[in-house]
This record gives sequence, structure tokens and C-alpha cells, in this order.
Amino acid sequence: MLTASKPAGPVRMFGRFILAALYFFLARVLAAHGARGLVSEDWMPLVEQAMFAFLLLFGYAGFGLVLDRQLKPISQQGLDTRAGWLGEVGVGVAFGWAVAVACVLPLMVFGGISLRFAWSLGAFGWLAVEIAYFSLATLAMQVAFRGYPFQAAIRSIGELPASLLFAVLYGILHAGLAGAGRASMGVSIALGLLLALAYLRTRALWLPWGLHFGWVASRALLFGLPIYGVTSHSPVVQGDPMGSFALTGAGFGLDGSWFSFAVLLISIPFLYPVTRELDFIYNAPVLEPAGLAVDMDAAARRQHEAATRPEAPEIKPLVQILPVAPPPPVAIDLNRE
Repeated sequence: MLTASKPAGPVRMFGRFILAALYFFLARVLAAHGARGLVSEDWMPLVEQAMFAFLLLFGYAGFGLVLDRQLKPISQQGLDTRAGWLGEVGVGVAFGWAVAVACVLPLMVFGGISLRFAWSLGAFGWLAVEIAYFSLATLAMQVAFRGYPFQAAIRSIGELPASLLFAVLYGILHAGLAGAGRASMGVSIALGLLLALAYLRTRALWLPWGLHFGWVASRALLFGLPIYGVTSHSPVVQGDPMGSFALTGAGFGLDGSWFSFAVLLISIPFLYPVTRELDFIYNAPVLEPAGLAVDMDAAARRQHEAATRPEAPEIKPLVQILPVAPPPPVAIDLNRE
């Protein structure tokens, strides 16, 4: 039976973070090759993201089970089905949608979006497929960047350095995409900081997962805008943005817009009041065992015996304070006959 082990030191946890990062790239390659060999090109993106999310989730669960002796490795990654978890996802989706709208509205006022619609039944069927695709893709990113690797980095270098490190790594991950530039890297870093804060305030992946989905899917599926340069995500609506590069991000989309970078940074303080109650509930101090061997059965037995033992009356010893005075001398009358 598994038992909780003594917490590992910072150096050992940093080694686990490196190991988890290497596994991320391995899972990515395996998912791409596996999807290519299983399905046609039309279904390959969805199957690839499903396999990627599966490999990350259960691979990191294996890390937690073997290396950290975690009793519930999937829940401890941040996917605990606690009370109100669906509400946390909904709050995240609403917040991400609000950030996307804040980026799109000025685009419509100062530039414009040319929209084209397709109302066929098949288009709505593929729309459901795209919703599933974005759900799995954003889940995989949260498991990778806010799950076991992020938690190992926190235990190694602290919350703020780990948040900055993973935000930069998230920007570097997207820097190699076609059309990426300094603005797109800035947007990815700002988004990474926002998502890291969402995790730290709730200690779960539900709200950051919903936030990431709301930010990406609302732009792609509701406005038909490109996501990282890909314009074919929405089969129902296609949007062509018009305006300055700093506002629209051109063909790369709002992920490469300096205006989106500013909006994401400004949205960070607004996340605090949204997550105030969750922070109060889930960021209470946690008492961790010091690793000392304790015989709980013997302790419980002693406590039970002390509670059920009949109390004997207390006998207080007598304490002599003053010396005993000798009896007074008896007077003898010699003249008495």
C-alpha cells in the first residue's frame, strides 16, 4: 500500500521538472505519429490532441505515483472533482470570453471584420468537432504548463519564479510557428502569467482550463478569426480582420497583436476579485507531516485507556506546619495528704 513520503528537496524537484519537460516533447511526437497512422487527415487534429492530452495526463500521473508516492495523482495535478468544479470551468470560460471581446471590439470599431457564414447541417457538425478539439488542446496545455511540471517547479524555485519561467517557456513554444514574432511571444507570455495566476488562486486546473478555452475558442468559433495563423477552425463563420497590424495581428491573428498583449496584462488584476472566494477556500495553510514515525494505534489506545480508567480518590498527605507543643507540667502539692 502506498504511503506519503517525505517531501523531496528543491534540487530533486528541479530534476523531476526537467524529466517532465522531456516527457512533454516525447508525448507530442507520439501523439502526432499515432494520429497520422490511425485516422484520415480530416480527423487527425482531433485525434492527435486527444492522444496528447491522454499521454500527458496519465504520464504525469505515473510520475506522481512513482516519484512522489501520491495517493491520487490525477486529482493532485489539479483535476480534483471537488464541489463546484463545473462552476469554476464556467467562470473561466466567461473570463476568457470577456478578454477576447475586449480585444475584438476595438478591432470592429477602428478597423472591421468581414464575415462570411455557412449555415449547412454539415458545418454545424464540424463545429462540434472543433469545440472538442479546442477543449482537448487547452486541457493538454494546462496539464503540461500548470500540472505536474509546474507544481514540481514551484516546490523547487517558488511560485513567482516558476510562473515567470513557465510563461517564458510558453512563449518560446509558440515562437517557432509560421508568422510568429515579438508581439506573439509577448502575448503568449502575458497569457501564461494570467493562467498561472488562475491556478495559484484556485489550486486546480478547472478555472485556467476554462479561461484558456474561452480565450481561444471564442475568437475562432464566434468571430472566425485566425488562431496562430490558422484560419480554418470555424466551419460556420469566417472572419477577415481589417486594420493596423498592432490591432489585428494580421494573418497571425490576435495572438500576434500588441493590443492583445496590453489587454491580457490589464486583465490580470481583474482576476483577483473573480477568484477571491476560491482563493479563501483553497489557499488556507496546509499542515504537512514532518516525516517522524508515529504509532497511531498505540497513541489511540493510550488515549482510550486514559479516558476510560476509573478515577481513584486523591489522598492528600498531612503536612505538619508547627511542632507539637509538649504537655504542660502537672503541679504536685506535697503538703496534701
